[in-house]
Amino acid sequence: VQLQASGGGLVQAGDSLRLSCAASGRTFSSYRMGWFRQAPGKEREFVAAISGSGVTRNYADSVKGRFTISRDNAKNTVYLQMNSLKPEDTAVYYCAVASPGGSYYDISRYNYWGQGTQVTVSS
Repeated sequence: VQLQASGGGLVQAGDSLRLSCAASGRTFSSYRMGWFRQAPGKEREFVAAISGSGVTRNYADSVKGRFTISRDNAKNTVYLQMNSLKPEDTAVYYCAVASPGGSYYDISRYNYWGQGTQVTVSS
């Protein structure tokens, strides 16, 4: 099982980025997937999650209204559209697959992780 995150980069405040996370080795259409981020010196935090069907989406308060999570199960890929980026969004972003049950924001429920992609937002 592998998750490959991509799409990070260096942008200015107010710009947009779209992250992608391609899963291989298994079909994840039945599983919740999430995005987390970790800034230097801080703990990894929840950003967004999406149910297997794509119907249910959850966001951290800090990104609500600016970020949109989506998925394409035919491509085994989850996306994170990030608009109106702020310097405080700077972090390494990780995608992950959750085991069934539990809370969408509970990092311990996510048992497969991608390698992370760096997002840097300059002011």
